[in-house]
Amino acid sequence: MDTLPESEREEQGGEEEAQEEGNQELAKLEETLRNMHVTTPEVLLPSWTKEVDLSQCPASYKENCSQERMLLAIADHFCSQYMHFYPDRKPLLVCPVNECGVKKFVSTTLRRTLLPYPDLYHWEGCASFVADHLTLEPLEPPVDPPRYLFSPTLVLRRQRGTCFDFSTLLCSLLLGSGYNAYCVSGYAAKQMCLLDQSLQECPLLATEVKDMTTEQKSQNKPQNKYTVKALRELKSHFERRQEEKKQAEANAALLKKQQEAQRLQEESERPPPDPLLGLRVHCWVLVLSGSRGVPEDFFIDPLTGRGYSTTDENFLGIESIWNHDNYWVTMQDCSDSCTVIEMPHSWVSEITLSKQDLETRWPGGMKTIQYRKAKLERFAPYLLPDGLVTRLTTYKDLDCTHASVVKEWYRHRHDHLEERELNKDTNVTTEHFRPGRSFFYSLKSHRYVTLTAETEREMEFDSRIRVDELVRRVELPLEVTETFQDRDDFLYYRHVVFGRRVQVLGPGETPELDSRPIQEVVERFHRNRSKPASEDVAERVFLLAEERIEVTYHLEDDRIIPARRNFIKPREATETQKAQDFTRDMVSGYQVDPFAKPPKTLQLYMMLVDLLKEEENVILRIRDSEKEVRAILASREQEESGIELHVSIYNSACIEKARRQRENIERLAEEERQWWQEKEKDILAPFLAQLGNPETLSQPAVVQLRRDCLAYLKQKLIQRANLMQAHFEKEMQELQQKQQWYQQNQPNMTKEDEDKYLAYCAATMFRIHVLELRLSRHKDTAPQKYRALDEKLRRDPRLAPHLL
Repeated sequence: MDTLPESEREEQGGEEEAQEEGNQELAKLEETLRNMHVTTPEVLLPSWTKEVDLSQCPASYKENCSQERMLLAIADHFCSQYMHFYPDRKPLLVCPVNECGVKKFVSTTLRRTLLPYPDLYHWEGCASFVADHLTLEPLEPPVDPPRYLFSPTLVLRRQRGTCFDFSTLLCSLLLGSGYNAYCVSGYAAKQMCLLDQSLQECPLLATEVKDMTTEQKSQNKPQNKYTVKALRELKSHFERRQEEKKQAEANAALLKKQQEAQRLQEESERPPPDPLLGLRVHCWVLVLSGSRGVPEDFFIDPLTGRGYSTTDENFLGIESIWNHDNYWVTMQDCSDSCTVIEMPHSWVSEITLSKQDLETRWPGGMKTIQYRKAKLERFAPYLLPDGLVTRLTTYKDLDCTHASVVKEWYRHRHDHLEERELNKDTNVTTEHFRPGRSFFYSLKSHRYVTLTAETEREMEFDSRIRVDELVRRVELPLEVTETFQDRDDFLYYRHVVFGRRVQVLGPGETPELDSRPIQEVVERFHRNRSKPASEDVAERVFLLAEERIEVTYHLEDDRIIPARRNFIKPREATETQKAQDFTRDMVSGYQVDPFAKPPKTLQLYMMLVDLLKEEENVILRIRDSEKEVRAILASREQEESGIELHVSIYNSACIEKARRQRENIERLAEEERQWWQEKEKDILAPFLAQLGNPETLSQPAVVQLRRDCLAYLKQKLIQRANLMQAHFEKEMQELQQKQQWYQQNQPNMTKEDEDKYLAYCAATMFRIHVLELRLSRHKDTAPQKYRALDEKLRRDPRLAPHLL
């Protein structure tokens, strides 16, 4: 045998030692791995889930079918590959646990549902309902997706949930309504994640500004090119350009100042930087275009119910999206997986919503949202006794400590009040009423400081249902201005000036609220084309304090000055002097046509007589207007003191409540009626009431009750006998007087007079005979009634023990 060289033997021995050493290390590794035990951590559900009755949950909530188990295995394998290829990205929300502690794939948590309510058929109604009906539970921690995702049925029942619960419910409703909707898991700004709207403008305020802008645009419509152009102003173009230049410089300086102030205000209101910017997890809904006439893709924030553009800066990133058919991850090629996986049916039971929950809407029937310098409060219909459904309070500062304006909206009120606005600075209240108020008042709006008469206020009316076609009434302490529309007499304006009351009060006397003295009345009329302009009154002024009447006629087409006439009223007759005669000197004025014949004195006198009659009628209408204002104010005070709400025939809950209240009122009324009937039958009731209706009676009290009761009956019997006796004696006296008259006038009486006399005597004798019989019968029955009452009192259980 050949021997190896010494160097080769050393190399072979080293290899054997290394191999043996490697075997030892491998054995140690296997032993170490054998001693390691890996346990899957359990997901801790919230403490309130212990209150969930699992026996009421369907079997699909508590276990997985074969399809779901296969899908969970595929999802776990996908998540492990995802974490291997993208170790720096956060774990995906793929298989969270439900309220029963069972892992479910997120796509199977969506349950397509179309609720039978028209308000929830469009995405605006669905998003608004979800945002109003649920209360947000912020994610903890805010940078990680939740480990649990509850069923929409439980979320509806609790009315609470995370942003993922919001999105799941909203996406289920949108899918049922036919929208191509998806849940989106990603990252958003802090204000959106925490539902912080304190830096956003209130939508109601934005709507008001938009309405005002639209109204201004409608007022600034371009004029028709065929309209008559105004006369050119003969002014210097150089001066006009210099004024425009100065005005432009002033506007530029003012604009720069405003921009600088706005920039400083924005810097002061800017929130501090968020250390978790881009890391806060949020879930929202994506709606793709195509279905239901959606023109372009957009996002819906389920916490507020608002729609956003897909490029909105509040949405910072997307991790994944899913619907009821599949699940997509950002930067993932899922072209093959979409066709391989067969999505099982949703494990969630049918989503139901009662009519009462839809009407109640908010948790507890109310919800408060804080906006920038505003606070919005919403209430369910019929929740508050005054019918308040919305209250918007605007403030002057960002801390919302100094209120500026309070606006309230009402529904179902019997007085038809729809909106009320209170300006805290001026203490002015403006009320708006919907159509349908009282026919006599037909009030549409009312602006006032206090509900006291003869103070500053403004009223608007529906002229279509008023006899006088009144549109607006503006009242000051000593002035009233009324505006009319479409009157037959062409009146459109009336202005009344009152004087102050002068009352001489003695010590301890109070002032009386009599009518205010009228000093001046101005009335204006539209053009009546059936009359000549020189005879058609444009304005008439009744100067009652000066005893004058001024009349101005309409302007003729070819004239620049209208005709006028001033009348001085003749002095009325007094105790010391006679009435003043009318003369032509009492009339002055201007006649436009110099060739026209001036009116005669008789014509002027007849004009004055007509004006005096109109003056009286105007004064009566003004007094009626004052009475109407007082009646409206009294009616408003009465309506506010006893507010009543209309109950809709479609509101089953309110109808049932009203039915129970009506039955309760009818029951109480029936009990009260029966109680009064028993009291009427009880002869001791008035006497017991004098003693305070005691529960027990003593011996002296019983004896006194018996005496009083018998004495009362005795007095009534005597009074009745005296009444019949007096009536009998009166008939006898009248008969004797008639007989004496007959004896005196018998020779001169005709046959007809004798017949009347005999008929009168027969009727009188019949009445006397009846009275005589009644009096006789009363004398016979009175002692019997007295003894019967005494016997009844002795048998009465309340008196019997003390009358034996």
